[in-house]
Amino acid sequence: MVKMAPSILSADFSNLREQIEIVDRAGADWIHLDIMDGHYVPNITFGPLIVKGVRKITNKFLDAHLMVENADDHLSAFQEAGLDQLTVHVEACPHLWATIDKIHALGLSAGITQNPATPLSSLEPVLHRVQNVLIMTVEPGFGGQKFIPEMLDKIRELNQIKIQRNLNFEIQVDGGIDVNTAPQVVKAGATCLVSGSSIFAANDIKKAFDELKTAAKNALLKMA
Repeated sequence: MVKMAPSILSADFSNLREQIEIVDRAGADWIHLDIMDGHYVPNITFGPLIVKGVRKITNKFLDAHLMVENADDHLSAFQEAGLDQLTVHVEACPHLWATIDKIHALGLSAGITQNPATPLSSLEPVLHRVQNVLIMTVEPGFGGQKFIPEMLDKIRELNQIKIQRNLNFEIQVDGGIDVNTAPQVVKAGATCLVSGSSIFAANDIKKAFDELKTAAKNALLKMA
């Protein structure tokens, strides 16, 4: 099955516990945390203190996307806060091989990602060393953006590389994921879906989560 990773970026932080518990009980596989510093991307979200609070709410796999400058300086703080996986940007990590080593040394799963316009070739040298590859289908930095359909080709290309090289990593997709785009990315090869606004901005969070999960499941069944 495709993993579901609701992003709390679009959650109501005044009701964060309640909303995380809703998706937790509904069957979320991971909880996705978008960490932004106001430098690498214009927006600012939250840091290790919020991550620590989220860990107290759920035992689910905590997956963080670090949209920050000098990512290496913050790895230990996020590990101590209770994360399970850290995904970093190739554009923000000039010594990417060493950064992956540091993440693994902290006992965490390592993920890599890139901006939509960055060619997939920038990730290829380290694909054999990571557990997660995040394909951004919007520009990083803000929730609720429109899905970039051209990124479907990038997902397909990554999936082919994964198959051809017999590699084992999640193909995570984030950006504009809803009941219409989820089947498209699953058919292209996605194995983990990140969705924020289509779940947490809905009047009925559980219903929205269930509908998204069903859309992904039905896409898989049609491929079988």
